[in-house]
Amino acid sequence: MKVLSVVGARPQFVKAAPVSERLRRSHEAVLVHTGQHYDHDLSGVFFEELALPEPDHHLGVGSAGHAEQTAAMLRAIDAVVEREAPDVVLVYGDTNSTLAGALSAAKRDVTLAHVEAGLRSGDWSMPEEVNRVLTDHAADLLFVPAESAAATLRDEGVTAGVHVVGDVMYDALRAVRHRVGGAAPPGDVSAPFVLATVHRAANTDDPDRLAAILDGLAAAPRPVVLPAHPRTVEALQRYGLHDRASEALELTDPLGYVEFLGLVEAATAVATDSGGVQKEAFYLDTPCVTLREETEWVETVEAGWNVLVGADPAAIRAALTREFDRGAKPTPYGDGSSAEAIVSVLEAELGG
Repeated sequence: MKVLSVVGARPQFVKAAPVSERLRRSHEAVLVHTGQHYDHDLSGVFFEELALPEPDHHLGVGSAGHAEQTAAMLRAIDAVVEREAPDVVLVYGDTNSTLAGALSAAKRDVTLAHVEAGLRSGDWSMPEEVNRVLTDHAADLLFVPAESAAATLRDEGVTAGVHVVGDVMYDALRAVRHRVGGAAPPGDVSAPFVLATVHRAANTDDPDRLAAILDGLAAAPRPVVLPAHPRTVEALQRYGLHDRASEALELTDPLGYVEFLGLVEAATAVATDSGGVQKEAFYLDTPCVTLREETEWVETVEAGWNVLVGADPAAIRAALTREFDRGAKPTPYGDGSSAEAIVSVLEAELGG
């Protein structure tokens, strides 16, 4: 069986690592990197730490507006799919790379499989929501992380090809768990501290919203470490907020996967707008404060380990001040064997 996997952004490298490793044991695995994230801190370091092989095809698309970037990816991916003639195109998550890979496969005689299917925020202003819905409705095989995602697909009339396999990010975390220890915060920060990430366009492209988040983090009762995504740094500079952020927070460059997980584990709480970081905090028993009004990972909120605060400074400060009940925690996203389940389904469906 020949499987072509499309990745392009940090979370996709993490998700693809365990599936790619399992595929390479007995199948031909072709890895395509679109170049959506292209610098070493957001791309290369993850390939190194997760033992992902060098991409068979690096498309080098880079940054652009949503339409231009997706169109460039689609043209490049389609040429690779035609050349490689895979049995399966495997896409992950909800980025423009996901949608471009899905559109290419859907218009060819190729099985399209979507890992992390069935997730919804209910917010159609998010490009990610558009990407994930369109991909799900084009896919032949839909690998969902939890029963709630399967229920969402049923509500949309999608029932064929749906498989509850758990969360591949848990597989990835378990694979490096022995290398993750509570890390010391960078710079002059001493424990206890809060770890923050802000990168979603809804937060970085709105100056009032970004300033409000900055106010909330600055008012936190503990020092805040913020590994800054390039988009965040550019936005802080564009809106004249960079000096203020540098004074109030410990800004650092983006971190590698293992180093970042070490900070997640060591922090008293995480404040983030990232879906992946919400789960990493959940898996590492660190309370999470989500800088959005909704989340696709509703089980983390229902379990009491995550609270939604949006961009309200008072709500952010209150959430980072509260004591979370670190009681018994459910396991809604499987036991860390998602990659094995995904490959087993592919083999059963394609006769591999």
